[in-house]
Formats: sequence, structure tokens, C-alpha cells
Amino acid sequence: MSADHPPGLDLDRLRVLLDRERPGLVSGPLTGRLIEGGRSNLTYALSDGASRWVVRRPPLGHVLATAHDMRREHRVISALHPTRVPVPRPVLLCEDEDVLGAPFYVMEFVEGTPYRTAQQLAPLGAERTRDAVLSLVDTLVELHAVDPAEVGLADFGRPEGFLDRQLRRWGKQLDASRNRDLPGIDELHAALGRALPASPAPAVVHGDYRLDNVLIGDDDRIRAILDWEMSTLGDPLTDLGLLVMYSRPLGMPQSPVSTTAEAPGHPSPRELIERYAARSGRDVSAVSWYTAFAWFKLAVILEGIHYRYTLGQTVGRGFDRIGELVPVFIDHGLTTLQEG
Repeated sequence: MSADHPPGLDLDRLRVLLDRERPGLVSGPLTGRLIEGGRSNLTYALSDGASRWVVRRPPLGHVLATAHDMRREHRVISALHPTRVPVPRPVLLCEDEDVLGAPFYVMEFVEGTPYRTAQQLAPLGAERTRDAVLSLVDTLVELHAVDPAEVGLADFGRPEGFLDRQLRRWGKQLDASRNRDLPGIDELHAALGRALPASPAPAVVHGDYRLDNVLIGDDDRIRAILDWEMSTLGDPLTDLGLLVMYSRPLGMPQSPVSTTAEAPGHPSPRELIERYAARSGRDVSAVSWYTAFAWFKLAVILEGIHYRYTLGQTVGRGFDRIGELVPVFIDHGLTTLQEG
């Protein structure tokens, strides 16, 4: 297939569907390209020469298309679009697998930059970097302020027992990719289980909220939150814990995990926590638990990637170094819990 006809995107069939469901939307011949960077679902940029859209679909050859549920992603951005939470405008959801071979959805293209490394942030300078990261906190407060019932998301998840289920789920994930000794990881898992905090009222949780999952415009404001595949109704402080975890510099500039915390001007974890607390009015006294849980969850995810790498199932840059990051994450998790 040519660059304009990437695998998994049949432009002719897509054009027929768009003309039928959204007559007049497309005005010229369609071109499409794969947007690199997604870790699971595939994202394509689509254009007719005048307008641009984005197509999201599950990975090619994935047996369980429902495991990457397009309907959930489309539903949450459709529910949030009328609110103050910045998300792309949804165009349509297609569950007919005859069109692209899997369910998919189309949304408007949003102009902006997902910052993944300290080097990418460097040209902004310290002050603009600081503003961008603080707006990340403010936007998270907006998301957690949405009343799920008011936007039709009252049944979007099962908030009761959310933290307990999360801890069990990631414990099972760990067991599924165990092939080496990881000192401290079972201790961290057990300690988290013993200190489970009481969750506040449930909110729409993004599940993977960080700087490279938002698009930042030229004015340093957040234009859109992307990658809603982990979203659910649950404990909002899990999003805060993950954000705090990503704002801790690891001192590993070549890390395959986001290095934005190393950028000059990046606010400290304490400042982010205090800003979230002040703007949301929430009790953040248990934030060290949520942050330690984020370190644990990332350690498990990275170990899974390392495990697949050792089996020869992942190719690409940086995968060879993921294994050495895992003990660092375990260590940070244990330290965070102990120091509170």
C-alpha cells in the first residue's frame, strides 16, 4: 500500500460511508496517513484537501476488536464535547466491520503538539513550559468537575470497589509477564493493598492523563485531550497520582518513557498537587498512595513490554532499555509510600 493508502484504512469504502452518513462533509479526494506514536489503537490523519479529520481503529489483526472499544472512546468524547473539557468534535462511529475490517470512529482534526520529551519543550522556555503544565492541572480539574449523570455517563463504569479492582487487575497483569526476579514489586503491591484509601465521589477518569496525551496550541492552552481508551467512572485521584508520577524527574534523559519533567520550568509535584487541591476543593491527603500506585502500574506495563521484547514480539527503538527502567519505578513506588 502507498503512503496515501495506509494499511487498515480503505479510503474508497470510507468515502462511501461518509457521503452516505454525513453528506456534503467531504468535498475532494481523500488521502490518509498513519500518525505514529499510539501504543495500541491506530490513529490516522484524513484530508480532502480542504478539511482534516482523524480516524481511530483497533490494531490490525487484533482478534478481539472489543478489547479496544471504539464505542467507549466515541461515547466519552461525544458526552464531553458540549462541556468545558477540550476534546475533538466527534463526526461518526461505525461498528460495521465491512468498512475497515474493525469498528472505528471519525473526529475532527485538532491542531496542537503532544510534548513527550524535555527536548521538545526546551524551545518554549521555562515560563511557557510552566504555563503549559499548570494548564494540564486546570484541565484535569475541569474534567473531574463534570457530573457524569448530567452528560449521560452515569453507567460508564463501576465506581464501587474501583481501587481494589485496579490493584487486582494490575497484579494479574504482573503475573502474566513474570519471567525474572523483580525485588520489591510484591512488597509494593501488598503495601498498596494494605493502605487502600477511601475513594471520593466518582468522576470521569481519563486513565492515562499526561502531557503527551493532550494537544497544546501555540497559545500554550490545551486544545484537546486525546487517547480515551482507558477512561471510565472511578476515583479521580488516580488521574492526579499519574500526573504527579510523570512530573518527577527520573534523571534518565534517554528514557523511552516521557521525560517532560526534566524540562526547565516544569512545576514540582508539590505545586501540581496544591494547585489541583485549591482548584478542585478535593481532599488530596492520600495523594502519596495514588502516586505510588501509578509507579506500580507503570512498572507492570513496562515489564509487560520488556517481557514481549525478550520474546522477540516488539521491535523498534528504545525497547531494549525498558527492562532497566522497571526497578527504578518499583523503587520510586516504595519510597513514595514510605515517605508519604
